[in-house]
Amino acid sequence: MTMSTRVRMGLLVVPFITGYLAWKTGILALKLAVPGLCTLLLVLGDGPIRRHRDVGWVVLAFLASMVGDTFLSTRAGRESFYIAGIAAFFVAHIGYLGFALKNGRMHGPALAVLMAGYLGWFALQLGPAIRSVPLKTAALVYLLISCTALAAACGLRCRLAVKTAYVAGIGLIVFSDTLIALSDFMKVKGVSFLILPTYYLAHIVVTWAVLKREEAE
Repeated sequence: MTMSTRVRMGLLVVPFITGYLAWKTGILALKLAVPGLCTLLLVLGDGPIRRHRDVGWVVLAFLASMVGDTFLSTRAGRESFYIAGIAAFFVAHIGYLGFALKNGRMHGPALAVLMAGYLGWFALQLGPAIRSVPLKTAALVYLLISCTALAAACGLRCRLAVKTAYVAGIGLIVFSDTLIALSDFMKVKGVSFLILPTYYLAHIVVTWAVLKREEAE
């Protein structure tokens, strides 16, 4: 079964609605369906995987995100599940990074700014707020890969619409993760309601960017 690029772009409304329902209900199956549906829209085309093996990097990212969602949604206070979820999302960022580097190169200035800002924040505020050494280490490593993936997205060499959407998608993930850190570790109130909407929207925007590149061919 294959679908045209335009049809699949139109069908992005399905994970959008699914994400809204997942946000409202908290049902794990709906949470997993958002990256799952985005994965299907990428692989059911008339040849994106065959023509562009780099799409496999995004598929890896989405599948790893599903694993991460499972651990974080079922952790019930267990630190080991939290760390496992972080590890899965680390793999997801490897996927986003791989796609970006296949289509461009690392954006040095963006990397410097992101690292300076986030490492400074970690050293002064986030790190001291995390008492567990394993969890603090996992958070630091994840912070590093997040900044690297976003900087690589800024270095994409493709059509402006595709680059803008991909950067926005990865940026939304980093923003969502920042909100998680603020809410879970620093106990900042009033930010948690944005975590899931920005996270789900990120998958949809990244998928749109990959499909838009295909449509232009």
